[in-house]
Amino acid sequence: MKILVIGASGRVGTDLVKQLLADNHQVIGTTRQEERLFNDDNYSQLDLDITANKDAIQQQIEQDIDAVYFVAGSGGKDVLEVDLHGAVKTMQAADDKGIKRYIMLSTVFSLDTSKWDSLAIENLKEYYICKHYADQWLIHNSSLDYTIVQAGALKERAATGKITINDDNSGENSIEDVATTLAAVLNADNSINTVFSMHNGETNIAEAIAKL
Repeated sequence: MKILVIGASGRVGTDLVKQLLADNHQVIGTTRQEERLFNDDNYSQLDLDITANKDAIQQQIEQDIDAVYFVAGSGGKDVLEVDLHGAVKTMQAADDKGIKRYIMLSTVFSLDTSKWDSLAIENLKEYYICKHYADQWLIHNSSLDYTIVQAGALKERAATGKITINDDNSGENSIEDVATTLAAVLNADNSINTVFSMHNGETNIAEAIAKL
């Protein structure tokens, strides 16, 4: 498949691109960095500014893309422009291009505002508001075949290959396990038009995805 990874230079994006290339997909990674991120014949790079207007974004996206991943993040800077407006513009561009598959990396409890009274979320309130409405747009205002993966806290630690899906705990995730989960839903038809939360747990990733 020909796959566009928006945010290829991020922590999750880097591991995701590695896994997609290992699965012999053709990957176009977006980054604002000048250096080439991956030395692989199946990899190409795009300097895509998601804070630009929607038409400019759309013009840079090739017509024959099979799937789009949105794993970009503002890192706390320009959250409205990146995590909300930037995300929505890429959804609109994909819709206009006739690209159906769109996989969003979101955050745990993004759609459940009743869980937002915890101190951890309170400190990230603007980010959560942006992710909430970006996810709502994807679900209710696009015609895309979406999957929204709501990951708990991202940690720089060894992969476990095991996760728990859709429980009431925010939990933590190895970054590589999040990337593996994102890669696993690509061809999982049962994940289309679904939203699920995840954190490291006891179930093999492939098995967990099969049971969605």
